[in-house]
Amino acid sequence: MPRVNWKQVHDDDFRVPEGLPLADLTQELTVMLGDVDPQLRDGTAYPTLATWISRGIYDDLLPGLGDGMVAGLSAGLGERDTDSVFRRAFSVLVLAECIERDNSRPLVLGGKVLQWGDAIATWLLREQDLRGYVDGKGWAHAVAHGADALAALAASPHLGHAELTVVLDVIADRLLLPVEQPLVHGEPDRLVGTTMAVLRRGSVPLTVLEPWLNRIAAGASPYTRAAGTDPFLPTNTAQAFLRSLYLQLAVGSRPPAVRADLMLVLVGLLRETNPAFQHP
Repeated sequence: MPRVNWKQVHDDDFRVPEGLPLADLTQELTVMLGDVDPQLRDGTAYPTLATWISRGIYDDLLPGLGDGMVAGLSAGLGERDTDSVFRRAFSVLVLAECIERDNSRPLVLGGKVLQWGDAIATWLLREQDLRGYVDGKGWAHAVAHGADALAALAASPHLGHAELTVVLDVIADRLLLPVEQPLVHGEPDRLVGTTMAVLRRGSVPLTVLEPWLNRIAAGASPYTRAAGTDPFLPTNTAQAFLRSLYLQLAVGSRPPAVRADLMLVLVGLLRETNPAFQHP
C-alpha cells in the first residue's frame, strides 16, 4: 500500500513529503510508472518525478536515477499488448527529464549521458508494443516517448557531429521497421521533433542529411509495392514523416540553418513518392 498521499503531494504543488527517505519515495513512484491506472502513472508518478528533477531535488542523485530508468526499459521488452509497456514508455520519459536537467546545468559525466543514449536507441528499435492510446489504460505511446527522449539527447552538449548522426540513423531505422498497424497517434510528428532538435544544433551538413532523407524516401512510396499486399502499411510511417518534416520546416519556430536547402530536397522526394498527386 502507498505510504504517501500522492494526491495531496500533487495538490501541494509537488512539495516533497517530510519524514520519508527520498529513496523510498522514488521507489514508490518508479513502481507507479508502470501502473495501468493513468491517474497514477500519467497524473501522479511522471509529473512528480519530472517536477522534482526540474527543481533540483535529484541533482546529487541524477546518475543513479537515470540508471534506474534505463533498467525500466528492459522490463518486459519484447512483449506485445501487455501492461509492461507502460513501465518502459514512462521510464524513458523520466530519463528524458534527467537528460534535460543535465542540459541546463552540468551534473552528469558525458560518458554516462552517452550510455543513456545508447540505451534509449537500443530500446526504441527493439520495442514491439507500438500501441498509442490503450482503451481504459491511457497512453502507452512508446515510439512518441522514445522520440521525445532522443530530442532531449540531441540537445545535450555531450553530443557532437558523430553522435547526432547516429541519432538520425536511429530515427530512420525506426521509421523503416515493419509494423503490424499504422502509427496513427502522432509518432511521425514526434520523430520529426527529434530531427528538428538535431538540425538546430547546426553540426550535421546537407551532405549527410540528403542521403539520409533519400534512405527514408526509398521506404515511403506505396506505388512501388508488390500487388496483392497492402502498399500503404509498410510505407505510411516514412511518408508521414517526410510530410511532417516539410511542414515543420515551413511553419515551425527556430528554423535551422539548412532549412531552405532541406525543403528543396523534400519537395523533390515528396514528388517522387506521390506521383498520383501530379496528374492533371
